[in-house]
Amino acid sequence: MKVDAAVQRLLLDLADSDAEINRLVHRRKTLPEDAEIAEHNSAIDAARDDLVRAEIAAEDLGREYRRIDSEVTGMANREAKDSALLTAGGLAPKALSELQHELAGLGRRRAVLEDEMLSLMEQQEAVESERTRAAATISHLEEKVAEAQVRRDKSLATIDEDLSRARERRESVEAEIDAPLLAVYDKQRAGGRIGAGLLRARRCGACRMELDRGTIATISAAQSDEVIRCEECGAVLVRTAESGI
Repeated sequence: MKVDAAVQRLLLDLADSDAEINRLVHRRKTLPEDAEIAEHNSAIDAARDDLVRAEIAAEDLGREYRRIDSEVTGMANREAKDSALLTAGGLAPKALSELQHELAGLGRRRAVLEDEMLSLMEQQEAVESERTRAAATISHLEEKVAEAQVRRDKSLATIDEDLSRARERRESVEAEIDAPLLAVYDKQRAGGRIGAGLLRARRCGACRMELDRGTIATISAAQSDEVIRCEECGAVLVRTAESGI
């Protein structure tokens, strides 16, 4: 294939535009803010799990406290009734003994239950602290996510502007390249490889491989409008004054 050397040199501009577009696309997909947001969201999920556990524990403790409190209230009423009977007097010795024994048992049982209630209150305080901590953590992290999203959106806007300009430059250069040469370049890129590279210091600018003396001699003997391909990677080898041949 023969294409004017000046047109071949446009492939270098096209390759630069493609490289810039690839860098911007990669940068768009790997913004540090996205990783930061994902990390914060993961921590938020963990804090929400902690909050749910604390709320469930608070409900269980509250339910147990109310049960015991109801039992203590019932026992206090029973003690008051028995005490009134005891104060009124007139009980037979056996009935008096049984009443005193019951009052003593009620007192012991109520003391145990009151200790349990104190323990439950302490547990409720600890659970409430955990619930408050988890809620505060969620709120703090949600603020961090919002801040990161603002920074990410600004970065995306800047990248999208750069991408738009890079694509416009590419289209402008592409319009000046002969269709057959452009087809060779695009086919090379479609295979996931660089389409063109500058030949400089006996190296292909696309794959960086050094060419042997025989290949360099063949390239040197070729006409300036001859399209040369790198034997290693297939890229179009573009010759300029920097090529040294």
